[in-house]
Amino acid sequence: NSNLEDQPAVQQAATEVRNAWLALERTRIVSPMTGYVSRRAVQPGAQISPTTPLMAVVPATDLWVDANFKETQLANMRIGQPVTIITDIYGDDVKYTGKVVGLDMGTGSAFSLLPAQNATGNWIKVVQRLPVRVELDARQLEQHPLRIGLSTLVTVDTANRDGQVLASQVRTTPVAESNAREINLAPVNKLIDDIVQANAG
Repeated sequence: NSNLEDQPAVQQAATEVRNAWLALERTRIVSPMTGYVSRRAVQPGAQISPTTPLMAVVPATDLWVDANFKETQLANMRIGQPVTIITDIYGDDVKYTGKVVGLDMGTGSAFSLLPAQNATGNWIKVVQRLPVRVELDARQLEQHPLRIGLSTLVTVDTANRDGQVLASQVRTTPVAESNAREINLAPVNKLIDDIVQANAG
């Protein structure tokens, strides 16, 4: 005689209970990060499908600036150079400090649907812009929070040119990680065990 929990019918019932419990748990939507709600497209009581965008969650920390410099301004730019940033939202009263952490490998137009044509001939040469990633001081962000998409005036001090043009350090940890989608199955497993034990006779 096999144990009650090893019976196929019992295992099938346990699977159904576990699936129902998981379906109930997944009705509670948890944000993968701490932030502020923006562009909310859903209201309490609304019925949604798994692919429905609900809202945007914007973090107030770990923000950066992508400064689009002209290609003619990049010759002396290096990773690690200090940066001063002035935003339109606060004006000249607040000056952020940061540093260059990376230069993109392509201009914005290079990845567009119709890339710009700068070949010689009858084409008009258009000066391209390259995104430069600037890391901001977390303490300044805490005192003067920023929003995404704001206009900024970015000034890079290029006096020290000892830094690298391209990043050579390989990232070993993710930029961000979250366990919001992890579900602890211990409660439902205990529930199933209790039911089996109660009916084991």
